[in-house]
Amino acid sequence: MPIATKLILSFLLIIVITSTIFTVVGIQLINNRIVTEAQEKVGRDLNSAREIYLSKLNHINDVVRLTADRYYIKDALISGNVGSFAEELVRVKESEGLDILTITDPSGNVLLRANNISLAGDSQYHNELVAAVKKNNVPVAGTMIIPIEDLRLESQLLVEQAHFTFIYTPMARARSETEETSGMMQGAAAPIFDYQNNLIGILYGGVLLNRNYEIVDEIKRTVFQDLQYKSQDIGTATMFQDDLRISTNVKNADGSRAIGTRVSEEVYNQVIVNGKPYIGRAYVVNNWYISAYEPIENINSQIIGILYVGILEQKYVDIKRQTVLAFLSIALIGVLVSMVLSYLLSRSLSGPIKKLVLASKEVASGNLDTKVEITTTDELGKLAYTFNKMALALRERDDKLKEFTRSKIMESERLALIGQLSANVAHELNNPLQGIVTYSHLLLEEMPHDDPARDSLEKIVIQANRSRDIIRGLLDFSRQRKPDKTLCDVNNVLKGCVSLLEKQALFHNIQITSNLDEKLPLTIIDPSQIERVFINIIVNAADAMDGNGKLNLATRFDSVDHSIEVEFADTGHGIEKENLEKIFDPFFTTKDTGHGVGLGLAISFGIIKEHKGTISVESEIGKGTTFIVRLPVTTEEESVKDE
Repeated sequence: MPIATKLILSFLLIIVITSTIFTVVGIQLINNRIVTEAQEKVGRDLNSAREIYLSKLNHINDVVRLTADRYYIKDALISGNVGSFAEELVRVKESEGLDILTITDPSGNVLLRANNISLAGDSQYHNELVAAVKKNNVPVAGTMIIPIEDLRLESQLLVEQAHFTFIYTPMARARSETEETSGMMQGAAAPIFDYQNNLIGILYGGVLLNRNYEIVDEIKRTVFQDLQYKSQDIGTATMFQDDLRISTNVKNADGSRAIGTRVSEEVYNQVIVNGKPYIGRAYVVNNWYISAYEPIENINSQIIGILYVGILEQKYVDIKRQTVLAFLSIALIGVLVSMVLSYLLSRSLSGPIKKLVLASKEVASGNLDTKVEITTTDELGKLAYTFNKMALALRERDDKLKEFTRSKIMESERLALIGQLSANVAHELNNPLQGIVTYSHLLLEEMPHDDPARDSLEKIVIQANRSRDIIRGLLDFSRQRKPDKTLCDVNNVLKGCVSLLEKQALFHNIQITSNLDEKLPLTIIDPSQIERVFINIIVNAADAMDGNGKLNLATRFDSVDHSIEVEFADTGHGIEKENLEKIFDPFFTTKDTGHGVGLGLAISFGIIKEHKGTISVESEIGKGTTFIVRLPVTTEEESVKDE
């Protein structure tokens, strides 16, 4: 295949791949941006709807509060002739558009109803607004549920207005009820005081929201400006009593309002059950909407309904489709133009590029002495010059890499030999040194205390013990065995370490406190090795405190990393900042000569590393040091898999 054809095909492949990626990513970004914008808008629309809803409630509150404060209603109650206020009560109710306006005595017994003047004496103390006023002597307002019994006392028209027979709605939750007889009302109540500020009555009133379309239509006019798209309203609003649509401008297929239908179970669970707003795509009656729902609560913070606004999704779907088509058209035109340009370019580049390709194959096969003949002074000539320079640099680097690799291999072999030799020497020295330690101890026991040579012999014993500890540490460090893991409780291992050490003389003046997580999960570890680590850290803490201080032990479970943390916090002298990075190095120690060989933490570090855990340390001079051991929580199946 000619090089020009290969170049064209290569360019075409790159163009197709990049165009596809950019197109897919671009379409996804467009979709996300449009959906996000729609959701943000409907969220703002819900805020506006809430303000309209609350403004209606505030109006009712103002009407009831101002009416309760009129002097002639006070005079009527003081004189006991509350009937003289009946006509005025009816006038206020009708002029302010209220459905209910009623006066009760301080105990909640009805004195006068604007709807039914002849009916009085029943108790309304169960009315949450009346009860709140009686308790606090201040006006209150809120949304409440009115049972059918109270509606029947007010007006049969209100009973009929509140009644709904459930209409089957796809995706609604299952309910045993088939109808709703109670009503949802925006209401307010206010105290009536005499001239000595004594409570002499309570006035309450409200507007029944069932089949009342004033609020939802005002939301539609104010927020959505009655705009339409393809003969459908762009925006809709609804009020729900529990999950039942009691007031809405969402239309059925026949153009009637979709009252009596119900909200989907998904939205119900989010808003009513969990008490959280819901913003997203939702199927409302007969169409898809970008919707926003939020709870409606009564004065006792109980959720009794839902306020909803929604934007017709079809408009945004069409916008996305048109944008995607435009984007695809631009991408397709770009691909065609790029193909033409790539063809013209390949014709002028095929010769020099072919030489570069052949030379590249030579270099790839290992022939770093390959050179490209430079015949032009343009970019291709510079490319050929650069290629030759690159080949030379690769050859020099290859030579250096080979030399470096050779030296590293020799160094690794030398270190391995030294390590093996150290282990063998330590092993060979261990037996004679054991004899020196034993016999020096025997000599020291038999030698009189006043013998002049006793001081020298004690120094021999001390140095022999130190040599033995160094050799033992060296053997332990060079022969670290694989953990023998089993399912264990880390708390029990830690408690065993404390029980083993706390009776020793070094710990007599050390206060050990434990804060162990009793719900710590079991994990797969080698208990003897982990016990060695814990003992080593605890003994080091005691040494750092010179046998006098506080040591706090704590365990906890990190659910994020799925690991167990064991914390050792002492009140010792602390570790110098420059030593923190060295404390896990073999043979590094800050203890006095003869009090440690510096292998304890190095061995502990290796043990924890074999358990796929970590050890970290924090320290502050004069305040103390904290070691944290982290062990991953693993099951038997995970442990076998790792092995």
